[in-house]
Amino acid sequence: MPYLELSVQCNESEQPRYERALEDVGALSVTLLDADADTGNEHAILEPGVGQTPLWNSLTLTALFPEETDALALLAALDAFDPGLDWLQTSFRKIEDQDWERVWLDQFQPMRFGKRTWIVPWNQALPAAADTPEAAVIRLDPGLAFGSGTHPTTALCLRWLDGLAGQGRLEGVRMLDFGCGSGILALAALKLGAASAVGVDNDPQALLATQDNAVRNDVGERLQAYLPAAEPVARYPVVVANILASALDALAQTLAARVAPGGRIALSGILQGQEQALMDRYTSWFDFLNIETGDDWMRIDGVRR
Repeated sequence: MPYLELSVQCNESEQPRYERALEDVGALSVTLLDADADTGNEHAILEPGVGQTPLWNSLTLTALFPEETDALALLAALDAFDPGLDWLQTSFRKIEDQDWERVWLDQFQPMRFGKRTWIVPWNQALPAAADTPEAAVIRLDPGLAFGSGTHPTTALCLRWLDGLAGQGRLEGVRMLDFGCGSGILALAALKLGAASAVGVDNDPQALLATQDNAVRNDVGERLQAYLPAAEPVARYPVVVANILASALDALAQTLAARVAPGGRIALSGILQGQEQALMDRYTSWFDFLNIETGDDWMRIDGVRR
């Protein structure tokens, strides 16, 4: 189906603010382009690697929204989110979905998180370092739901899971991926030694993506996915919730109740400045709360009392 594409130019220092605003109002994807490059060259398009920032002085950000999105209402929402940004030069166009899918497939490269965890697109060969018995490789279609590993929130959780595996804390356990999206975190846990995983998401399309990815990664029988209302109530040694800070706050009691005594939790989707309120909220149930950062995003992890 077609999409509404928004394009806006900014300088490198303001790029995180523009990207944050676009994500906040519901952008399906955000791509960066060197504003000084030949716009006819598709290879100028780039999503920087995890932990990297673009080196260009002038950038063009393109964001995709559902076709039916009202452009004027979208501009009003962006201005309300960050009135200090200049949205006057924003342009819009309708594009077909094959345009952005090709960009994702072209730009999504194999990525390593921690010591063992690799995310590799379906259409690419394994890098030599990932083609070993010790590597935990997740094959992913970047066109399916949120969570290809390229976003800092996902990367923070993948590194945390890789670290748990290095401590032997994933071996043979059952884990919960709350807000599973593409299922990438549950898949990583299974590849790193977890016995089984449960994914929960309020988007039926995300559940389909999770189940499809599980089958393609030969772990279909070990991963179940549910809408929140259908989720079986249980306690898990490992819980990951990569959602927004507002949802982490609202669901604090629910998430705390899902973690077994002595179990580990990781909370991500937290922007800098939002972490202290969540630390205060979760300290009622968790000890050893720790913060890790990735770009403008943060992960909080802790141990259930």
